[in-house]
This record gives sequence, structure tokens and C-alpha cells, in this order.
Amino acid sequence: MSIRTVLSHKPGFLFIILSAFFLANTLVAEFIGIKIFSLEKLIGIAPMDISLFGVGGLGFNLTAGAVLWPVVFVMTDIINEYYGMRAVRFLSYLAVGIVLYSFFMVYGAIHLPPNDWWQFESGINTRNPALTVPNMNTAFAKVMGQGLWIIVGSMVAFLVGQIVDVFIFHRIKEYTGEKYIWLRATGSTLVSQLLDSYVVILVAFWIGSDWELVRVLAIGTVNYVYKFSMAVLLTPLIYAGHWLIERYLGHDLAAQMKVDAVTGG
Repeated sequence: MSIRTVLSHKPGFLFIILSAFFLANTLVAEFIGIKIFSLEKLIGIAPMDISLFGVGGLGFNLTAGAVLWPVVFVMTDIINEYYGMRAVRFLSYLAVGIVLYSFFMVYGAIHLPPNDWWQFESGINTRNPALTVPNMNTAFAKVMGQGLWIIVGSMVAFLVGQIVDVFIFHRIKEYTGEKYIWLRATGSTLVSQLLDSYVVILVAFWIGSDWELVRVLAIGTVNYVYKFSMAVLLTPLIYAGHWLIERYLGHDLAAQMKVDAVTGG
């Protein structure tokens, strides 16, 4: 089959595009997850002081990856709608493989012996000494390297969330048919994000770092409040995605693909 044939096949071409963005978002979310940002500062409000389960001083201090994970789950629902559970599972396993491969390559790069000029001189900023990095190799290792338990926790949470998401999505669709896109898409995301919010923290910090369980549960709850809110706010994007796909494929082809996604055809 020629590349021209592949690219002219609308369902196949669309799957390539959706898969590429799905995998890219997953990979980028993993790598930028090392940064913690303040949601309160981002939206210009005073830092919150939330107390949950006897744990005080909590606020919306989130990983940068939290910005992209809701987009990943929205894309999961769109792919699920038109290509079915097998496609989502395939992409989920492929994403985990690519992420693990990427981290393996990064860890290899971290342990390469640094050039003396790059390690020390390239971090000097003569215009603004405050921005000088004393040791570029250490900075590279700190930014690019993540703890093993964080990686394991994130991947386990991702797979659990994906499997639950596609299952609930199709269960809701069995009862509602083509109606209530928002219910099956947002509803499945809300449940999967609930599990994702706690599993990643439990594996990474309760098992991996010996944190107290109440602190882990409190932080997981705050994270879920954010993800819950984002899932609801991003619901219009699902309708926008459906509209764009229907325009590209045409009503008849899109309808047939949705039938095949449910029956596995």
C-alpha cells in the first residue's frame, strides 16, 4: 500500500493525527510533570489554606503535567467514540512503552560524562549573573531525571485510568445510544480521573516515599478537585472535536465508524 493511499484514506489519516497528538501529549505531560506550579498565582488569587483529613496548609500546587492530562483524557473519549476500545487500549500500551523508552534514554543521557565547557561555562549568563547556573550537568540531571516511583506511579495511574475510562464510556453509550455525548465523555473522565488522582500519589509517595496515608489522600483529593473542574470546563471541546471530525469524514462515514467502534467491526 502506497503512502498516498494511506494518507487519502480518511479514517486512517484521522487515526494517525489523533494518535500522534495523544502520544505527544502523554509524553510531554510526563516530562513537564517535574515542575510544580501554583494555580492560585496563575489565576491571580491569594493562596488557599485548605485542611483535609487533619492535614492543613493545602493548596492548588500542581504538577505542570496536570495541564495536559485532561486533554489526554478528552482525546481518549474522542478516539473511543470513533475507533473503539481496542484502539484506545493499543494507544495506551504504546504510550506507556514510549514513555518508558524515553525515560530510559534520558537516564542514559544523564549519566554521559559531561564536557567541561558545557558543565561550567555554558551556564554563565554575563548579562544577568542571577540567571547563572553553577553546574549545568547537575541542573540537567535534576530537571530531566525523575524518581523511579514517580514514573511507576504515573504509568500505573495512566493505565488504570484509561481502562476504566473506556469501559465506563461504552457502558453509558449502551444505555443512551448516540444521545448525551457530554454524559459518556465527561462522566467516564470524572471516574477515571478520580482513580488517577489517588493511584499516582499512592504509588509514588505512600509506597515509594513512605508518606503518611492521610497526607497522600488529602493531596489526592485536592488534585481531583482540579481535574474534576477541568473535565467539566473542557466538555465543549469534546463537542467541537465531534463537529470537526463529522465535517472531515462526512455524516455517513462518521456514523458507520461509531457503529463499528461499538461492535468492534
